[in-house]
Amino acid sequence: MPGAVTLLLGGARSGKSALAVEIGRRHPGPVTVIATGEAFDDEMAARIDRHRAERPAWPTVEAPCRLADAVAGAPADDLLIVDCLTLWVNNLHLAGEAVDPAPLVEALSSRPGPSVVVSNEVGLGIVPADPATRRYRDELGALNRAVAEIATVLFLAAGRAVRLEDPWALI
Repeated sequence: MPGAVTLLLGGARSGKSALAVEIGRRHPGPVTVIATGEAFDDEMAARIDRHRAERPAWPTVEAPCRLADAVAGAPADDLLIVDCLTLWVNNLHLAGEAVDPAPLVEALSSRPGPSVVVSNEVGLGIVPADPATRRYRDELGALNRAVAEIATVLFLAAGRAVRLEDPWALI
């Protein structure tokens, strides 16, 4: 039976990554992190350094574009933390690559061990003024929905979480 997938979804600085790290700390077995961030500038380099410092010295795989391959190649029974889908979509756009949720969803669904996936919900604000930003918002939203189909989803705001339910299970 495949392992459980948990999607931590919310706005920037809502506590998603901190919760993922705390889940890892409380996990009784080994933990592997897949990081998608790239240091394109000094501010991003500082953010990456801060994230590294905030988590234990778990094995970390850098996967800015080949996320599904990294998930499939992770130790099968480890708790896997993927941080984050938001930057992964950004990296694919910068590389001129398509965003295809299917390989990632398959890789996560096939894992015997548990997975925690972090992503931002960027569709709660105003409609972006330019086509590239609208495309980014739309593709990340579609990816989040695809992962949510196989996951328990927690929405975070101010470090607090609410479980999101499948609307068809509520009707």
